[in-house]
Amino acid sequence: MVRTLGSSNLYFELKTHNLKENRGGGYTQLSGSAEDSQHHHEHTNTTEARTDNVYEPLLPHSNPRDFELRAGSFTLQPDGQGYIYAYGPKGIHGLIHNYYALVCALFASIGGLTFGYDQGVIANVLVMEDFLKRWPVTPLQKGIMTAVLELGALAGALSAGILADRYSRRHSIFFACIIFCIGSAFQSGAQSLGHIIIGRAVGGIGVGALSMLSPLYMAEISPPEVRGSLMALEQFSIVLGVVFGFWTGFFTRSIAGSASWRIPLGIQIFPGIILAIGCIFLPPSPRLLVLQGRYEEAITSLARLRLLSREEAQTNRLIQIEILEMRTEITLIRQTQELDEGKSSLRTELRAWGQLFKPKYRGRTMIGVLIMVFQQWSGINALLYYGPSLVRSIGMRGDDITLLVSGGIGITQFLAVLPAILYIDRLGRKPLLRGGSALMALSHFLITLLVFQFESNWSQHTLAAWTAVVCIYTFTAAYGMSLGPIGWVLPSEVFPLSMRSKGVALSTASNWLNNFLIGLLTPVFMEISAAATFLTFASACFLSYLWATYIVPETANVSLEEIDAVFGSSAGREDMLRREQIAEDLGLRDLIRELTGQSNRE
Repeated sequence: MVRTLGSSNLYFELKTHNLKENRGGGYTQLSGSAEDSQHHHEHTNTTEARTDNVYEPLLPHSNPRDFELRAGSFTLQPDGQGYIYAYGPKGIHGLIHNYYALVCALFASIGGLTFGYDQGVIANVLVMEDFLKRWPVTPLQKGIMTAVLELGALAGALSAGILADRYSRRHSIFFACIIFCIGSAFQSGAQSLGHIIIGRAVGGIGVGALSMLSPLYMAEISPPEVRGSLMALEQFSIVLGVVFGFWTGFFTRSIAGSASWRIPLGIQIFPGIILAIGCIFLPPSPRLLVLQGRYEEAITSLARLRLLSREEAQTNRLIQIEILEMRTEITLIRQTQELDEGKSSLRTELRAWGQLFKPKYRGRTMIGVLIMVFQQWSGINALLYYGPSLVRSIGMRGDDITLLVSGGIGITQFLAVLPAILYIDRLGRKPLLRGGSALMALSHFLITLLVFQFESNWSQHTLAAWTAVVCIYTFTAAYGMSLGPIGWVLPSEVFPLSMRSKGVALSTASNWLNNFLIGLLTPVFMEISAAATFLTFASACFLSYLWATYIVPETANVSLEEIDAVFGSSAGREDMLRREQIAEDLGLRDLIRELTGQSNRE
């Protein structure tokens, strides 16, 4: 089944798709106890769900049954309830087959590039000679200048969800790009430190909005068989932006005058302009059209994305299933959150958010919030933002060597994410979290000891300094295989479907808030004591290990009932049964019965 995301989700929720979803078409469970790991946020008229009903299989049999269609394939699972469908092949051939969706996703992923670039470029700017001569900054001012972007991003990400639902994904992306470009122009043309801070705050609003809107749009246009590959473009763009931003500053640092820092800050305007122009030509999100009750337009847009004509879409069973799935999911969410169709007042929104803190969901909410707390206080973004300064604190001397070592942090993280993508489902979340947290804590603790012992005489202890560098890279690799990817996977898995979008949005808000604190406080901590700074990160990683060992449940390949049992509630099971009733009422199950009965004649 096609899986989509609620508009309240920020971009980080979509990392789930990169790491666990697309194994060959979309999978849907209409009954039984298999975990429904979809991310939907669409709607139609509400229906009272019967939560005590268990449906008969669509077709009783013991083996999977494949049905070849003119424009795709459909497989009914052995339980007679779950099914998988695809419009074409998987992998590279699937991307070629879905070339139009690929081009649209490539354009949308530029939003991730802007986010990563802004993260990577600041590390160099903060240590450039002309910048420091022009505006000598205190540690607190350096923290404010860095962290204000995260504060703006928090506001941008939360507000973008509302605008994206009310108006348009594409138009929201367009205006987010405009805001981002205005902020970038302020930074590049700054005549005072205040201009830099204002520019980063304004640009942060655009960054935060794009960090949510771009992956949301990508998820909503992607065919099920290549969704994981297309969503991986977002993660790739972010890391590519970090690397590109850092090394752009590295190569411009020797330019005389203010051009050394104005050029790298100004370059980021161009991807923003490209995305703003490109999104004008992108097709509307079919899921947003369903959300707004414009079903005929949704079919037209979906047909365009699936390379079918409007006439072909009217009779294509997979298009019909995909549209009905969207309607089913939004009905479920509206019923659970007690929202009226087409209406959303402040009171109803607050009531829906308040459910996250009721006993039924409180344990899940704490998992989502705390995973982001530990992710940020592990120290990864401190290294990205203040890499050169932190590298100097462990004995590296000379601008070239400190910048080169700092640049290797982003590359190490990029390489470490790849095995996590491949093995996160096989090894499970809990073992990776425990092992990664233990290794990160050990790395930071060793750095703490080395700094405490040798910080007054690094020049006489070169081996100790390079040992600390190895520890930094070890920490970064451990993060890339544990807290980094799992921080975005775990929140989407512990929440039942009806509360998933808001649960993940709250988790991501926790990420931005703690990201802001790290950016603000790290320079102050470093000024007080470098050893104490690394000890703080080591303590956070050790607490993360204890938390992962004794509190975090395993969510990989775990049924709804098992997750419910961990949290002492039946929220997941209730969602599944309610969804079955909605699917029956909307005719989704009847359509599948018709398809499996007639597909041989097609």
